[in-house]
Amino acid sequence: MSHTKLTVYGATWCSDCKRTKKFLGEQRVHYDWVDVEHDAEGLALVERINQGKRSIPTLVFGDNSVLVEPSNAELAAKLGLQTRAKLAVYDLICIGGGPASLTAALYAAREGLDVLVIERGGLGGQAGVTERLDNFPGFPDGIGGAEFADRLTLQAQRFGVETLQAQEVVGLRAEEESRYVQTSDGAEYGARAVLIATGSTYKRLGVPGEDELIGAGVHFCATCDGPFYKGQHVAVIGGGNSAGEESLFLTRFVDKVTMLVRGPQLSASKIVSDKIAETAKVEVRTNTSVAALEGTSRLTGITVRDSATGVEETIHPAGVFVFIGLSPNAGWLPPEIERDSAGFIITATNLETSMPGVFAAGDVRLGSTKQAASAAGEGATAALMIREYLKGV
Repeated sequence: MSHTKLTVYGATWCSDCKRTKKFLGEQRVHYDWVDVEHDAEGLALVERINQGKRSIPTLVFGDNSVLVEPSNAELAAKLGLQTRAKLAVYDLICIGGGPASLTAALYAAREGLDVLVIERGGLGGQAGVTERLDNFPGFPDGIGGAEFADRLTLQAQRFGVETLQAQEVVGLRAEEESRYVQTSDGAEYGARAVLIATGSTYKRLGVPGEDELIGAGVHFCATCDGPFYKGQHVAVIGGGNSAGEESLFLTRFVDKVTMLVRGPQLSASKIVSDKIAETAKVEVRTNTSVAALEGTSRLTGITVRDSATGVEETIHPAGVFVFIGLSPNAGWLPPEIERDSAGFIITATNLETSMPGVFAAGDVRLGSTKQAASAAGEGATAALMIREYLKGV
């Protein structure tokens, strides 16, 4: 989805502005941002629209319609997003809108099942906000993440999959042979089977500039985006095994990797740490925290702080990869669904969880590989396993 003529007027300190920008980003809606504290014309327009009041965020659409301080529900309605399901009961409800969920949904719908997909953000999941997919089978020249997400969504809808966006699932319960899903707007939908494919979220730094630069120099997947930086200098934030392994992977493409490690030393295993020490392309800077990410439409610099001296400086890598951990999007699940200590869902070999009739696939599942291609594969497998389960219900 894109609304290229949408302009958002706001300020960096405004919490409602941050919420609005986050919502638009999740829905992959393109917009222009005007900071009224630094743009006199923008401030004057806001005051004119609001009869002298400086009410922000103020959103001006291409048709000259305006929303002032809108809720997420009002934004969803304006964007034409479906947030209420057509039926009360489905054969299968897929929670999440990434490759695992949409693949499972289209497989099930092709067999004549009534399928509902519920997604709190934009359909396509993490793949949809990835700059480009170069390693997904079938696209020899690669494909943009947004285009991939749109194609997958259209394919599912062509087979009759119903999709809800901007709608968060907050509860799941079992009652005899049925499963019931509750959404944040108070609705409840029944199903014969449920697939949990809510993915995981890369832990964020929480520093200024991060949200605005994701996909524009700030990345969370070296496999996906590393090849875009051939012959350049990149930074990796983190000091654990993931950060170390991804740094070593990046050396296949880049000229230099600077690891920014908050602690006094790497926390990665000895094997990984030794490999890093032996690799000339990798520089490790310890006792280094990130204070801000610089740039407007593209990353231009990273402000780092030496924790020992407090001295700040700005470095200028072409891109930065953040590897400070993953959090499964599973905190809303009932205790009946077994998870490991980190919160990832434990499944049997048929991808069924500890709650009969409820399955899990993709990044939210313990043991997943966190790759779009394998998530799609798990979605197909889940659909086939769900088909077998439904034969006995």
